[in-house]
Amino acid sequence: MKGIYPAQPGDFDAITQVWEASVRATHHFLQDADIRALRPLVREQYLPMVELRVYRDEQHAIVGFLGVAENRLEMLFVAPEVVGKGIGKQLLHYAIEQLGVTEVDVNEQNPQALGFYQHQGFIVTGRSPLDGQGKPFPLLHLRYQR
Repeated sequence: MKGIYPAQPGDFDAITQVWEASVRATHHFLQDADIRALRPLVREQYLPMVELRVYRDEQHAIVGFLGVAENRLEMLFVAPEVVGKGIGKQLLHYAIEQLGVTEVDVNEQNPQALGFYQHQGFIVTGRSPLDGQGKPFPLLHLRYQR
């Protein structure tokens, strides 16, 4: 049955595949080497650090996921083949309503993500010149306003 479910440790490989496909489709400012360096960090370090939920399709395949720490949405990724079908919106509203999310950071060089969050009620409250790894990929800090 399709919908949002708690992630299990056995889901980490599928989640990482969704992450990589989504990043390759949307984070055009990253080089292949950047993505290859991030992949094991996502799989081994970042996923275990957040409260994870997955979106499963009719075949029970993972096609999207989110990760939350306290009131921050740390990750929300949707497989490129299902972008535009409302899955990201469902995941975000779940994070806000069920997990208390009020903040998210977005790469400044990812205007599609910025527009998505602004359309869902987030406003930009600040900017950092470096990303979480100290790389020159500026982050915009957003807060939910509805």
